[in-house]
Amino acid sequence: MPDRDRSMAMSSERAGRLSGKVAIVTGAGSGIGRAAAIRFAQEGARVTLLSRTAEPGEAAAAAAREVAGPGGDARFISTDVTRSEQVTRAIDETLALWGRLDALFNAAGISGRRFGDGPVADCSEEGWRTVIDANLTSIFLCCKHAVPALLAAGGGSIVNLASVLGMVGGDELFATHAYAASKGGIIGLSRAMASYYAPQQIRVNVVAPGLIRTNMSLRAQGDPEIIGALPRLQPLTGDFGLPEDVAEAVVYLASDEARFVTGVVLPVDGGWTAR
Repeated sequence: MPDRDRSMAMSSERAGRLSGKVAIVTGAGSGIGRAAAIRFAQEGARVTLLSRTAEPGEAAAAAAREVAGPGGDARFISTDVTRSEQVTRAIDETLALWGRLDALFNAAGISGRRFGDGPVADCSEEGWRTVIDANLTSIFLCCKHAVPALLAAGGGSIVNLASVLGMVGGDELFATHAYAASKGGIIGLSRAMASYYAPQQIRVNVVAPGLIRTNMSLRAQGDPEIIGALPRLQPLTGDFGLPEDVAEAVVYLASDEARFVTGVVLPVDGGWTAR
């Protein structure tokens, strides 16, 4: 069974943790976003999947519907989350479809090396702007436009995807400083939102993955030096994590099981940040 579809085989006895909730997942066409959207539907949520590319987004929505628990459903909306008007449209369509919004998982993002990211002295200005826009501004826009809908529902949960590189400095193997800055910015924004919106019953938390086996990490997956460093970096397994490992953490933070949890940065990193 492919790793990306492992969630489909999980026991139905856990279904219903998100029953009755409406969620939006960005970056849902692949990787962690896809895995989370499938798990949300499996747990009984009605999920709007956002991605710029239609074919993988539609395929992810179909996979989510296939395993949806009681009350669960999934729909795809093609959306560029760096465009304010497109984010607003996606939220409006979600409200028109299902009448409310209870949870937002911001998983969209890029690895900026191909755009000119690198050590700060070498990072191009275009690379910096591209990465910050895709990774941090997109989350600002999604949160900005989702918060009124969450408030109208009486509160809810926002989970933002950061990275261990927003928490630690990395080394020469991971010298993409715009990427690190964007992920550190996500943590700062999330904690500020958690503090401000707590009295209004909106919880805001962060998951910070280590190296996960996704399309974004293909370069790392083919780099013998990084593979050789995995037992040191992620000593729990000495291997890449799976998107489903992160999705499970997101389901918890989005669910009522985490009703007393906000402002948390949860590493899902095989022990990287514990060292």
